[in-house]
Amino acid sequence: MAEKRKIGILGASGYTGAELVRLLLRHPRIEIALLTADRKAGQRMGDVFPQFAPYELPTLVAIDGIEWVGAGLDLVFCALPHATTQKVLKELLAQAPATKVVDLSADFRLTDAAAYARWYGHEHHAPELQREAVYGLVEVYRRDIKKARLVANPGCYTTCAQLPLVPLIKARAIELEGIVIDAKSGMTGAGRAAREEMLFSEVSEGFHAYGVGQHRHMAELDQEFSKAAGKDVLVSFTPHLVPMNRGILSTIYVRGRRGRSAAELHAILAEHYAREPFVHVLPFGKVPHTRHVRGSNMTFIGVAADRAEGRAIICAALDNLTKGASGQAVQNMNLMLGFAETLGIDMPALFP
Repeated sequence: MAEKRKIGILGASGYTGAELVRLLLRHPRIEIALLTADRKAGQRMGDVFPQFAPYELPTLVAIDGIEWVGAGLDLVFCALPHATTQKVLKELLAQAPATKVVDLSADFRLTDAAAYARWYGHEHHAPELQREAVYGLVEVYRRDIKKARLVANPGCYTTCAQLPLVPLIKARAIELEGIVIDAKSGMTGAGRAAREEMLFSEVSEGFHAYGVGQHRHMAELDQEFSKAAGKDVLVSFTPHLVPMNRGILSTIYVRGRRGRSAAELHAILAEHYAREPFVHVLPFGKVPHTRHVRGSNMTFIGVAADRAEGRAIICAALDNLTKGASGQAVQNMNLMLGFAETLGIDMPALFP
């Protein structure tokens, strides 16, 4: 049997940390060697998340005082709040430079330090690592990820928008002006911390837009769409909160360039993703539901014609905790450690 690689999860008591544990427990090449938490330090993972009670897992520990050199970790997943992550990873990689990192926060997604300061309200605390980090959208940056020490896992909303749009932008198949991304996410995208506006009585029986015109994921979209186009691109993006646990559905409105029809845009996406294991393009005119991808690492994409001539409607769905966060993080880990990309994350969706 092949030797297992030792993995740590920083911030294991949150939703993305728990999803990482769920996925890694069935990964044949991984040993979960370290789990950290803040308020839950000292507790068993099975006490924090009862679904893990039957499994042998490390006790949750505080991150302060960990001797990274002696930890012997091959890779660390960092699921800590932004800004906190910068300081922790700066110390970790200084002490244990051979350890690889997949960061699930937003701290290393932006390559421009000025853009980071503008959107997050403070200077970056680890600019040398910011320059080193590789953006972790596997379907675009697969070769770079394989060689990376630090990978910035993309945001859930941005993954759901980029996968359908980047191939079309690169193919110069759509107009860059007037792209509209109307996105809806489940409650787990807001994290596990107790907040009044996330109480059941505050969010049930309705849904609402938030971060209108100023959501931080806009910086990530600007960066990646501009790279794909080779020039500045600004899109309209509005997120909404839906009273469900998991899932993102993005409805995207585009105009075909030089008369390209919706069917032609569909054909470009279908060909581009024909051999990708975690992106599935539906037959033309069909659109995905969030329940089609729940609990899986899949993204489903559908394309339909708008009744307005020359316009197309693209719908993309993914699970915000899996392909939008932890599943994509494991996909990155597999590449970084030389495993098969699909190892441990090739499960179908949960239905119903």
